[in-house]
Amino acid sequence: MDTSVAHPARRYNYWLGGKDHFAADRESGDLLAEAFPTARVAALENRDFLRRGVRFLAESGVRQFLDVGTGLPVPDNTHEIAQRMAPESRVLYVDNDPIVMTHSRALTIGTPQGRTGYVEADLREPEVILAHPELRAVLDLREPVALLLVAVLHFIHDDKQALAVVSRLLDSLPSGSYLVASNLTLDYAPPAQVAMHEELLASGKTDARARDKSEFGRFFDGLELVEPGIVAVSDWRPDREERPTAQDVAIYGAVGRKP
Repeated sequence: MDTSVAHPARRYNYWLGGKDHFAADRESGDLLAEAFPTARVAALENRDFLRRGVRFLAESGVRQFLDVGTGLPVPDNTHEIAQRMAPESRVLYVDNDPIVMTHSRALTIGTPQGRTGYVEADLREPEVILAHPELRAVLDLREPVALLLVAVLHFIHDDKQALAVVSRLLDSLPSGSYLVASNLTLDYAPPAQVAMHEELLASGKTDARARDKSEFGRFFDGLELVEPGIVAVSDWRPDREERPTAQDVAIYGAVGRKP
């Protein structure tokens, strides 16, 4: 762990108003917010998409959640949302930042009826996740599982690798499982902002690779998209009328069911 290098989970925590970040994370967050003034708004809307997605799944009868790239604990974590609706829900968190795992173990204590577990692993190594004994201890892969990949796929820049990772994880889950995912997009951005993003990405000053609607939609190939399909995260089953525009949010989100 090198705290002098920005980490997406800690930068995200900074944007969400958390306290678990270092100078490098704040500098990275401020740089991106300067280039994209609605970055903090997008982070908040993405988090709200997670909340609504988990709530929808719990209402649909899902009782198991595999949350990969979970980030640092903030109010309304996945297990809190799910177990508030169904105390017997079981949640496994996965992240590649040891600080995330340390804080998660200390702060995310689930209900006695359910189960909450943690695995330190990288999304790019799905076999490590699937082979980890904690996964089998927390989740029963014979029953439906919601795979949550919220604001994490854009850190895998290679489309082939990202698609292979999602496919491998979904292949391990039974019929009736779900994929919940979101990804940065520049579909709504003016040319100058697109050029700015590409410049930051090329120079290593941002680590998120934007995808257009078609590219993002490929993660859901073979799944049944839940209405309203692929939309800006702020427009996925919103629970308030006043909300940021798709251009301000610039993140696609969707939920798909495995037939």
